[in-house]
Amino acid sequence: MKALIQRVQSAEVQIEGKICSEIGKGLLVFLGIEKGDSKKDIEYLVRKAIQLRIFEDSQQKMNLSALDIKGEILVVSQFTLSADCRRGNRPSFDSAEEPAKAKDIYMRFIEVLRESGLKIKTGYFGAYMQINLINDGPVTIIIDSKRLDSRGQVKPMTTNS
Repeated sequence: MKALIQRVQSAEVQIEGKICSEIGKGLLVFLGIEKGDSKKDIEYLVRKAIQLRIFEDSQQKMNLSALDIKGEILVVSQFTLSADCRRGNRPSFDSAEEPAKAKDIYMRFIEVLRESGLKIKTGYFGAYMQINLINDGPVTIIIDSKRLDSRGQVKPMTTNS
């Protein structure tokens, strides 16, 4: 499971020109669900997203989390995060989970995220959406739960990754 997390001043999802979800200051989370993703991946990414210290404190240091600032979170399903662009020019999405399973995992991710007590908004799974945002910084972080080993520790980067 991959998450592309952006610190935003605001963000909104539009479908056919109508705003369907919107947030103020917080995080826009694009979530890519891949074959083999499980409860462990969900729990890891939720924990990381809400605890990432990427908001500025009174000394303008990135030292506060979404929990600390009581930020809002907008979650948008983004299967294209699973793109493999190593061969040719057309991305392969073979590692993306099939839609029915991916939707179940997406909904579970949102359920677990809501347990944080933060205001959570969502896109619409499988819909063609337009995302408008005011990126704050910009600050953009990519987290890949597949970088964990069997004990839940982050695997070191290798040149073969």
